[in-house]
Amino acid sequence: MANELTIPLLPCPSIDEIASFYQMLGFEITYRQTRPNPHVALRRDDINLHFFGMDGYDPAQSYSTCLVIVADTGELFEAFAAGMRSVHGKLLTSGIPRMTRPRLRNDRYTGFTLVDPGGNWIRIHQADKAPEAQTKLAKAMENAARQADARGDERQGLKILEGALKRASGDEPEFQAAQEYRDELIERLTSPS
Repeated sequence: MANELTIPLLPCPSIDEIASFYQMLGFEITYRQTRPNPHVALRRDDINLHFFGMDGYDPAQSYSTCLVIVADTGELFEAFAAGMRSVHGKLLTSGIPRMTRPRLRNDRYTGFTLVDPGGNWIRIHQADKAPEAQTKLAKAMENAARQADARGDERQGLKILEGALKRASGDEPEFQAAQEYRDELIERLTSPS
């Protein structure tokens, strides 16, 4: 068979809160019902996400996740960031909801993660594989991002990154990006959720 389609159905405490959040990011509501079970379907271009309301659901305890494969992570990140800034005046980088920044690696952006108000981790990845990291600092940034952005362990990511920055010469092409990422991790750790 061909042309199969899979759409995740993710939990949330409120379909209205989820709908508002994703509309801020440029999604449109394609279906909404409140009875017998709360359900909202959202779409932006070919990205389809569906959510169901669940009483007593705690977003901080969520294990729900899905992958979204796109042609250009940088373009989608910038569109999401613009929507977030227009509503909140800034990019939300800590707490729930939040969005991580894509990392520049060998002149290309890697993926990023969006954590929505339901605590769902929407992981945005580039369709083709990014090239391998070339320097020790670039490899440390990948490891730090894996810990902090993919696993939610900002402390471990910061530990990895600070160690690598201490050993770096400062001439690496990603040195400034590594310092900015370190600052972001510190902000994520010190900002109230």
